[in-house]
Amino acid sequence: MRNCLIACLASCLLLPAASAQTQDPFPAGSQDPQFGREKAKDPMEEKMEHDREKALNKQRQTNLQKDTDRLLKLATELKESVDKSNEHTLSLDVIKKADEIEKLAKSVKEKMKGSY
Repeated sequence: MRNCLIACLASCLLLPAASAQTQDPFPAGSQDPQFGREKAKDPMEEKMEHDREKALNKQRQTNLQKDTDRLLKLATELKESVDKSNEHTLSLDVIKKADEIEKLAKSVKEKMKGSY
């Protein structure tokens, strides 16, 4: 009797689970016809995105020009400072300028990478 009760309970619990596995979770009428395909973009939306990218690239280019002008100025100042010093003196200003040039050069490099 006990075995019969266990078998009955097991079949009641397992039968719905087995039938759920064989059923299609998405009946034919409920599937999205666009599923798996990229939604077509609105032409106006594409134009706005294109214009935004152009504006960002223009701003990036302007920033790069400012930064490279600053790099040239700092490098010129550094050269002048080094030319004024001798073999026994190296001012703290020269070291600070060299550090600033290094940081700015890395920044310019990263901005250039971002443009591609």
